[in-house]
Amino acid sequence: MRTVQVQAPSADYEVRIGAGLLAGLGPAVREVTGARRCMLVSGENVFPLYGGAALESLRAAGLQAEFAVFPAGEGTKSLATYGDLLERLTGARFTRGDCLVALGGGVTGDLTGFTAATYQRGVPYVQVPTTLLSAVDASVGGKTALNLPAAKNQVGAFYQPSLVLCDTDTLATLPDRELRSGMAEVIKYAVLGDADLFDTLMCGCYSMEEVIEICVRMKAGIVAEDETDRGRRRLLNLGHTFGHAVESKSAYRLTHGECVAIGMAMICRAAVRLGRLDAASEKAVSELLERAGLPTRTDFGQEELFETLLLDKKFDSGKLHLVVPRAVGWCETLAVTPEELRRWLEAGLDGNEV
Repeated sequence: MRTVQVQAPSADYEVRIGAGLLAGLGPAVREVTGARRCMLVSGENVFPLYGGAALESLRAAGLQAEFAVFPAGEGTKSLATYGDLLERLTGARFTRGDCLVALGGGVTGDLTGFTAATYQRGVPYVQVPTTLLSAVDASVGGKTALNLPAAKNQVGAFYQPSLVLCDTDTLATLPDRELRSGMAEVIKYAVLGDADLFDTLMCGCYSMEEVIEICVRMKAGIVAEDETDRGRRRLLNLGHTFGHAVESKSAYRLTHGECVAIGMAMICRAAVRLGRLDAASEKAVSELLERAGLPTRTDFGQEELFETLLLDKKFDSGKLHLVVPRAVGWCETLAVTPEELRRWLEAGLDGNEV
């Protein structure tokens, strides 16, 4: 088992990575939360695979474990589903001494985390990621969120989990599309700050446990320095500004990872055209994304994407914090006006079939 310690200003906790960890979920939850009751929250695609084992472990550890299962997909990150989960907790008379357990991918983690942050002003929760994307990124760092019809992640809170338990055996049942989606976030970390990881991914000589640990360590270091996204943590949005706009316009028909890949390719193309990145680096990033089976272009046009970009939550005092690559392993954040953002978008779309 590999262990990464996250030392955020508001909480310290472990990320445990390894095969077969789900069997020890119950003792781990008791250890870190001290709870005697828990609500296991999962999606309808994950619960049939791992819900039984998770409940068995929780109950064997002496926890009174109930469960709530919701439809899979971004549509579940809604105010309506959030309200439903709150009603279930209230109906079961859950208290602040009880806990929640998120078993699934980023959608389940976001819904469970935001519910934990707000139910009775905060209850403990544990993340059990079952997707690569959630393991390397979404389950770590305490960002929780719900979507609104107009845009993604418009309602949220920073609320750290008590533990992240990543059983790599669960990745074996991931559909190929979800595995590719997770690789987009892995590639993001390589482009963001680890040229050696980028080279490792290019040659294909890595283990999944190793890759997850590298990404989690990078994120843990950033979160420790900037928990609430006011400085260095903004760098983790590489590819997300344009990617979230594409994701919203697609009505979530594209996965989050696919949209991050498109967004990353777009910002790299724009950085070349606006004199911030060399063409060889842009070509290498696009090649790695394509090798991973990820898209690098969108059919959405400039005006429809720009309209969605104006709703981006990264706007502050009339400027948006845009993450721009300068080389593989080095990125910077630029504060851009809406007019400048339009220029970056246009440069990123140049050459797309729109």
